[in-house]
Amino acid sequence: MKLKSSIIKSGLITRSILLVSLVSFFNDIGSEMLYPVMPVFLRSIGFSVVLIGLLEGFAEATAGLSKGYFGNLSDKTGRRVPFVRFGYMLSALSKPLMAAFSWAWWIFLARTTDRLGKGIRTSARDALLSDETTPENKGKVFGFHRAFDTLGAAIGPLLALLYLHFYPGEYRLLFVIAFLPGIVSVLITFFLHEKVKTKTGDSQRPGFFSFLTYRHKASGQYKLLISGLLAFTLFNSSDAFLLLGLKESGMSDTSMIGYYIFYNLVYALAAFPAGILADKLGLHRTLVAGFVIFSVVYMGMGFADVMWQFGALFLLYGIYASATEGVSKALITNICRKEDTATALGFYNALASIFTMLSSSLAGLIWFTMGPKAMFIFSGTGVLLTAVYLSFTYKETWNSSITHKPGNR
Repeated sequence: MKLKSSIIKSGLITRSILLVSLVSFFNDIGSEMLYPVMPVFLRSIGFSVVLIGLLEGFAEATAGLSKGYFGNLSDKTGRRVPFVRFGYMLSALSKPLMAAFSWAWWIFLARTTDRLGKGIRTSARDALLSDETTPENKGKVFGFHRAFDTLGAAIGPLLALLYLHFYPGEYRLLFVIAFLPGIVSVLITFFLHEKVKTKTGDSQRPGFFSFLTYRHKASGQYKLLISGLLAFTLFNSSDAFLLLGLKESGMSDTSMIGYYIFYNLVYALAAFPAGILADKLGLHRTLVAGFVIFSVVYMGMGFADVMWQFGALFLLYGIYASATEGVSKALITNICRKEDTATALGFYNALASIFTMLSSSLAGLIWFTMGPKAMFIFSGTGVLLTAVYLSFTYKETWNSSITHKPGNR
């Protein structure tokens, strides 16, 4: 805490960066309160496993594609804050909507509203963070934000467990309670002020898929980096498979959620130090190291069978996340023009969402046909090869993130 206080006083963490981090913190408390109980709640109101899969797939596709469109729109208008505010507002409102009715079409609407909110805000929010700092401090800033975001993701499930201990099976009220931290996050956005208004020069409203044209104007460095990140996404299946791996070992639901909370706590505590380290050692080195750690975790999950081994793997998994999530965003924003920041982020986020759906489908197929061990080894091997690719593209891709000219920022 003393380290964070000194960083804030030094001016590295601006008022806007701190406010955005607090917004993410409170939003994730509400969202992650529902994460462990969402599948159980949907089953309790009559949703089949197939219908749950369709719901989540449609919702995530909505989030992914809207990240691209609204990121592009943010750059076109030169605005960040309205997208951040409205996006978090939609996500907050979706929570009590989920509990209002049990009709399938209503649940689809409410869940899609939540994911649409995420799509509206994400690219503009990350671009705002990028606008507030310099290339040599991107790791610290994104790490600082991820620390707050993930701390909320750890607190949320803890509160859910506490609530369900006293009110087992009372899921609807939990959705209403989760609305409260969401409202706090929205209120904080009204203290944000627009700072950078750099328009792309084209006042015409973009088409929904126009962000895809960014591939024609993106630099070669960006294309090489995105190719590696998307390859990683293709092998990085949903975290649900890690939790299923715990269930396969005979672990109880409570213990499984406990491991998930532990992972988020490690992630939250390590994110900021990892960002500081990334700025010192190089964003590229930190990213590659994070992918290698991911590979170790997934291969290890194929062979672990006792609690301490799972504990060690989830500890490493938290370190992996802290070394890659914010660092990848820092790299992207360092190798694109300032006026294209949200578009560059949105282009990647949109494609990554599609690749994530493919990845989870492929992982599920391998799990079903060959077993969990084969799935974990397949993912771990694929990510290790991706780390090798990123290492070999170092000279062409990463130097621009170190020697980025101030005139382009």
